[in-house]
Amino acid sequence: MRAVVCRAPGELALEDRPAPGRGEGEVLVRVRRMGICGTDFHIYEGSHPYLQYPRIMGHELSGEVLDSPGGSALAPGDRVIVNPYVSCGACIACRGGKPNCCVRIAVLGVHRDGGMCETIAVPERNLYPAGSLTLDQAACIEFLAIGAHAIARSGLAPGARALVIGAGPIGLGTALFAGLAGSDVSIMDREADRLAFALESGVAARAIGVGGGSAELVRRATDGDGFDVVFDATGSQASMESAFGHVAHGGTLVLVSVVAETIGFSDPEFHKREMTVLGSRNALQTDFERVVAAIEDGRVPLQHLVTHRTSLVGALADLPRWATRKTGLVKALIEIG
Repeated sequence: MRAVVCRAPGELALEDRPAPGRGEGEVLVRVRRMGICGTDFHIYEGSHPYLQYPRIMGHELSGEVLDSPGGSALAPGDRVIVNPYVSCGACIACRGGKPNCCVRIAVLGVHRDGGMCETIAVPERNLYPAGSLTLDQAACIEFLAIGAHAIARSGLAPGARALVIGAGPIGLGTALFAGLAGSDVSIMDREADRLAFALESGVAARAIGVGGGSAELVRRATDGDGFDVVFDATGSQASMESAFGHVAHGGTLVLVSVVAETIGFSDPEFHKREMTVLGSRNALQTDFERVVAAIEDGRVPLQHLVTHRTSLVGALADLPRWATRKTGLVKALIEIG
């Protein structure tokens, strides 16, 4: 099979690799669509903290079943959504119903080879029928499910004032599901075109630019109270630390993104607010199902979110170019096969 391999930071190559076999409990899937994620850009740039090279990237996937075990509910030709978080099923997190933070988690495209290729073997429990969804829609489920999971973690109530920091795909998905939960959504970013997109697509009600006057804009947007729930989806240590100051007394901060650095905060500011700080990692099957239902109901503007396309071969040039020129780019899909 053909596969695009990131051999080292800044080095992509199209390789001919042996097609995988189907192991016990696995389904063989022909990859048809792959969404390019910030994680993939970080891997290409060499800034991902948990990766060994060479690596076949790609974890936002949809495809068609090629072969499945006897007695499987999945048959050849079925379109499927891929949950890329391969869990052990036995650790304390898995036993507690949280396979998204499995102690031995292996994320496709990060800890093990992913889907920037023609064929992949995936545990059957990590595949969900796509139903009426198109291949494009099915490939967008995973990044939206991360936002849906963050909203579920936060306990966001209807009418609450929510701030999402970071208007990349994960932040936009978080803002979208915050709105679907009935909250009043503001979004913050340093890029004016991303803020304009969030407003024009209806994902957020108001935009706040990052800069010297952002604290005053937060005050105005909340009548001086701060936001009930703040979600940071930037992957920036400085942003995550400053997010504490945007939370209302009694409010909640949800850290959606992850950084390798240690996060610090003022304990007096933290305590006087009696605020809650939550981590949100990956997503659960229920989050995938929530996203599928929202798409089927027409509540997700995917026609606006998917802005760029390429092929498996085209990705050799397009992914490096998009890594440095992101103006107008929200979500890019690779069409395979």
